[in-house]
Amino acid sequence: MLKRMKLAIVGVGKLGLALLEGVIRQEVLAPQEIGIMGRTQSKVQAIAERTGTQALPPGDLQGAERVLICLKPQMFQDAAAWLAQPDTGYISTMAGVKLSTLSRHLHTERVVRAMPNLAATLGLSQTAIASPQQAESGGDVSMARQLFAAVGQTYDLPESLFDVFTGMSASGPGYAAIIAESLADGAVRMGMPRALAQELAARVLLSSGQLLLQREHPGLLKDEVSSPGGTTIAGLEVLETSGIRGIMMSTVVAATQRSQELGRLQE
Repeated sequence: MLKRMKLAIVGVGKLGLALLEGVIRQEVLAPQEIGIMGRTQSKVQAIAERTGTQALPPGDLQGAERVLICLKPQMFQDAAAWLAQPDTGYISTMAGVKLSTLSRHLHTERVVRAMPNLAATLGLSQTAIASPQQAESGGDVSMARQLFAAVGQTYDLPESLFDVFTGMSASGPGYAAIIAESLADGAVRMGMPRALAQELAARVLLSSGQLLLQREHPGLLKDEVSSPGGTTIAGLEVLETSGIRGIMMSTVVAATQRSQELGRLQE
């Protein structure tokens, strides 16, 4: 390796690639300061040529100041042996993998835990960040904030809230997709063409999110669109009768518990 890299990204799937493109687009780092690594070398080489970054050989992280780990949590223990490098800071997006687990396997306290979501591909992610004091003083947390601010909003959270953040925010686009699909199916059931129904459902969720951010509580928006004896209140009655609140709460609980389970498997 000819020069010391500011950042090596291990894993260039959807998330890793979104982060790479966001960091370059926002000029957090110059392309030549970034190295990338993945399972398929031909894919890595193609991305490197397109972005102007360095394509790293599998398992070769020598010279990286910091490493951004975008692997599935089940892959971590097998990869830890070559991920661990002297004088290196680490930022992990692996669901459920605790700071203590990262430190133990990577032999350093310079570890940061981050949890974004797929909206990073649009620059609209919500990312939780947590770290021990050693990472804060070494500049690794500051770098993590800059990296993830390039693809959305960042939130400094205690690690105790990471699993529930994962279960609600990181997994949230999947829940929203089910809601959008269900809305579209209802419209199709009543005669609307599928393509139009799907577009409208997506735009309803998009605009509703913006409206919710302008209000102190979701119930305020619900009340605003619920006219006495109107269509919205009729639809809301069905949702309440079906137990939608309990279903959504249980969904977040189940995803949170799965994140906790993934963490225990890596300890």
